Amino acid sequence: MQTPPVKDGPRINDEIRVPRVLLIDQNGEKQGEMPTTSAMEAAEEAGLDLVEIVPNANPPVCKILDYGKFKFQEQKKKNEARKRQKIVELKEIKLRPNIDIHDYEVKTKAMTRFFEEGDKVKVTLRFRGREMAHPELGMKLLIKVKTDFEEIAKVEYEPRMEGRQMIMILAPR
Repeated sequence: MQTPPVKDGPRINDEIRVPRVLLIDQNGEKQGEMPTTSAMEAAEEAGLDLVEIVPNANPPVCKILDYGKFKFQEQKKKNEARKRQKIVELKEIKLRPNIDIHDYEVKTKAMTRFFEEGDKVKVTLRFRGREMAHPELGMKLLIKVKTDFEEIAKVEYEPRMEGRQMIMILAPR
């Protein structure tokens, strides 16, 4: 035996199988509680569909409207919501322990832009060769980054050594 296909969206017209419904007409006026059959007749007279809007209410709330138009409006709302959604990305900024002042300023400008766009920033401090002998220089630099961005970003992952690099993750406030 095959199960009936599950329909997404509200029930319309003959799919509404409750004895009584609370009806709202096409003008948005409340018509009160009535038998489902009379509500369907009213919708038919208007040349529109009877759409169940609040199925969990007692009795369910139904409205007389054009179902095609209603579906289109719902789709438009979903698309708008998807457009407004921001995916938070993790951007990476690479530094060296003995970075020059100007280079540091360029990197901070880029980080500021990332925070304004709502992205997280992973600061990676790479140690090469003998630089490994002075991890405190790297720690000092990451603390400087942390204090420079205190107002606009919070530390999500404290500075930590991972092999030959020190990592810190900042997220916008």
